[in-house]
Amino acid sequence: MTGSAAAPLTGTLVRLKLALLKNGLRQSGGRRAAYLASLVVVLLIAALQLLGLVLLHGNRHAATVGVLLTALLALGWAVLPLFFPSGDETLDPTRLVMLPLRADPLVRGLLVASLVGIGPLFTLCLLAGAAYAAASGAAGAVAAVVAAPLALLTCVALARAVAAANIRLLSSRKGRDLAVLSGLVIAIGAQLVNFGVQRLGSSGGLSALDPARDVLRWVPPASAIGAVDAASKGSYGTAVLQLALCAAALAALLIVWRRALDHLMTSPDGSTVQAAEPTRRARTGGPRLLPSGRTGTVMERSLRYVWRDPKTKAAWVTSLAIGLIVPVFNALQGTGSVYFACFAAGMLGIQMYNQFGQDTSAFWMVAMTISSRRDAYVELRARALALLLVTLPYAALVTVVTTALLGAWSDLPETLGLAFALLGAMLATGAWTSARFPYSIPQEGYKNVAPGQAGLAWISIFGGMMAAALLCAPVIALTVTLHAAGADSWAWTLLPLGTAYGAGLALLGLHLAAPRTADRLPEILAAVSKG
Repeated sequence: MTGSAAAPLTGTLVRLKLALLKNGLRQSGGRRAAYLASLVVVLLIAALQLLGLVLLHGNRHAATVGVLLTALLALGWAVLPLFFPSGDETLDPTRLVMLPLRADPLVRGLLVASLVGIGPLFTLCLLAGAAYAAASGAAGAVAAVVAAPLALLTCVALARAVAAANIRLLSSRKGRDLAVLSGLVIAIGAQLVNFGVQRLGSSGGLSALDPARDVLRWVPPASAIGAVDAASKGSYGTAVLQLALCAAALAALLIVWRRALDHLMTSPDGSTVQAAEPTRRARTGGPRLLPSGRTGTVMERSLRYVWRDPKTKAAWVTSLAIGLIVPVFNALQGTGSVYFACFAAGMLGIQMYNQFGQDTSAFWMVAMTISSRRDAYVELRARALALLLVTLPYAALVTVVTTALLGAWSDLPETLGLAFALLGAMLATGAWTSARFPYSIPQEGYKNVAPGQAGLAWISIFGGMMAAALLCAPVIALTVTLHAAGADSWAWTLLPLGTAYGAGLALLGLHLAAPRTADRLPEILAAVSKG
């Protein structure tokens, strides 16, 4: 393909991405509302971050914040698109294998198309704010104008190079299993960053980050923001060198990306080869621990999903890890509260959301067994019971461990009551959102949400979490009232009250979700079959 054909290809890819987004939003009003709501939230966060960086202009630590922020953005672009649903599935290069395209124009086209979306806009706002915060004088302004787009291109190229190099691995069974460990590493890393931020307040503030800035200012794409600071201080040679480092990194990433695309589009993937597995005999005659009938069957199926499906396993392992890390690490740091133990119940309660998405197109078999609202209720109840088999003992264990680390045994009953109430509220909202906002979980790709459904997924999860928090308001208010009135001796009553309240919410949510599930079986099947 000649260079003159590269521009039409680039325009085609951009129009293709816009068309996919537009057509996805046309499919339902709920998806359109979810996307617009997520867009408003992201833009609001970006605006607040940009305002903070603008106000930081002239501060002696502005360059430190800008360099570290850029490094974190680059890390996010490299890792998050592989394991989280906020990435761009529409530009999966394996979809273009059958087309007569060369790697060079394809790289240029995909790079430009990758700049279209909420993620690049959010990143550009933060990079522009970081460059402005570090800039002073005419030389700093010129460097900032070059640095922000250069850093953005480097971030996008990094994400695409990593994705293209690992897409075959991540789309395989082994790769999806490795994603479990990767999600755990990400969760631990996020907590380490959180604790590092907490430490800043007790170790001299932002000046403690200056050594890290001195190193990262030479690491692309953070070196682009370091160049703005160097140019502002009159070190023009250093600024040019740092910009050159970022440009060289961008060129290297494009070369790596091109080679990965070339290999990806010219070599077989062996997707039709079936791995031989030993025949397993069905176990018979052993004691059955689960209930009989539909309830036990559905519970066993849900538990098998957790053990065998790589994406379901990844979600569970990540939730289990974060649910333990947050309260325990905070307790070990001496800054925690016994109420942080409720985080475990919250993280595990998220697994109730999008219950039908893990079935994908096989949901039609489940739908064929649902002929009444009673059948839908039993199906949802069994899935909730399967989740409770893990979440109840685990939430209790995390609460006991956190209480022991803090030595606050007197707060154990009320904390357990709050955790169980929160868990019941999340089961209720999860059952309802599973019926109202289902979305597909692609099995062959490396994303957790089908194209066009990312906004729907986020608004479903976060909307449900906020609704669950509001539903727990009576128990929280009772806790505050007892402590404010000095009636701490009655705090133990929160355990039975919170448990009963959570159970009531869960049953109410299941009863409300069952009719909607029974009435929307075709819509649910269509939504979860898009992957």
